[in-house]
Amino acid sequence: MLKRIDVADVKLGMFIHKLEGPWLKHPFWRTKFLLTDPQILADLRASEVEGVMIDVAKGDDVGGAGGPRPPATSLRRALVAAGSSAPSGGASMAERVRMERQRKITPERPLGSNVIPFDARSTTSLSVAREVGHAKAVVARANRVLGAVFEQARLGKAISRGQVEPVIEDLFASVQRNPHAFNGLMRIRRENSSLYAHGLAVSALMIALGRQMGLDDARVKEAGLAGLLMDVGMGHLPIDVATISEDLSEAERKIVETHTTLGYEFLQMGGEIPEDVALVCLEHHERCDGSGYPNQLTGDNISLFGRMAAVCDVYDSMTSDRPHRPRIDPNAALGLMRAMEGELDDDILDHFIESVGVYPIGSVVRLSTGRLALVVDQNIGEYTTPRVWAFYDVNSRRIIKPEDLDLRLCKGRVEIVCSDDAAEYGIEDFPALREMVFNSACKALQ
Repeated sequence: MLKRIDVADVKLGMFIHKLEGPWLKHPFWRTKFLLTDPQILADLRASEVEGVMIDVAKGDDVGGAGGPRPPATSLRRALVAAGSSAPSGGASMAERVRMERQRKITPERPLGSNVIPFDARSTTSLSVAREVGHAKAVVARANRVLGAVFEQARLGKAISRGQVEPVIEDLFASVQRNPHAFNGLMRIRRENSSLYAHGLAVSALMIALGRQMGLDDARVKEAGLAGLLMDVGMGHLPIDVATISEDLSEAERKIVETHTTLGYEFLQMGGEIPEDVALVCLEHHERCDGSGYPNQLTGDNISLFGRMAAVCDVYDSMTSDRPHRPRIDPNAALGLMRAMEGELDDDILDHFIESVGVYPIGSVVRLSTGRLALVVDQNIGEYTTPRVWAFYDVNSRRIIKPEDLDLRLCKGRVEIVCSDDAAEYGIEDFPALREMVFNSACKALQ
């Protein structure tokens, strides 16, 4: 029997049948599972999921054990052979079967040991597949904080550093655990970017770039803070940001460009945001050749963070859906950025490409086998041979069962021919397919 309960009422031993809301709102790849891990329970409660459907025939109910759950024959025989008929007042057969199943999938711990939940600030290295779940939890927590912060900013109330530092600490830890997982997740997402989601993505890119450039941890975090807040001035414009398109009149364009000075002046108001962080509001649309705004600065006259933010902002804007245009494939975006001769700092762009990979996670590539594949992981130091999942046969023009290929191990047999645009093949609802392939890859590779 299925029953909806609030997420606050979820407990270990329940069988989760369905999680409310879209996949980006929670840090789980499976939506049907027996809940046995305290960390998964903690992540669920920390997510934006408000309720779940539980199956009380397969797991516990809110008030205790659920209905009868027939054990597998082998488990039943094992229990009988062990002389496990329940004594009076003991656990029911169904309960003991559940405990046996849990024992089989849960590593044994010494008696008296405590289960240590995952530390969100841990910097211990993880694979993309394992880190993505934690990255989704970071997104959920950050969205709650940033929604309130940006609304506060829109109303003219100063932002304190203490409000946003927890977001930066979470992002920094996620990028330290895996420099590609968070940014890959942001490339895969289907939702149009809100103002603060763009800031969140740019912040993570700035952190990854700062690490690649060898900045110390304090400067890396300041770079992340700069990316997070660089567009705060958009909330002070006298027009609806959601209606902004490429068809702006000259007068409207001039108004939009004032978000740079508005943001800088706003961050200075509270006195808690460092000057070089606030300065990025003013400089992230400047270009090294003097073609940017608002002050047409050139070269090193633009601060280091300003030049870094220009690169990260352009990349995230190109690879995110906008009301007036669809996203561009990550690898194609890097090619277009290379073609912006003189506009972006070449050295910083080189570091940026090293930080995201030649074929960033979320890129679509065509293989020598005639198949399209999605980049799902990087091989550190060998960025031209990432891990991919093939999902489409170009010759027969049909979707195929995803195939896992580590191209580092396939040299001479399977290679990337070029990056490709899935839209050219008329694949129906490709964003949903891309999400499904990435979802499956992360689940399989955990």
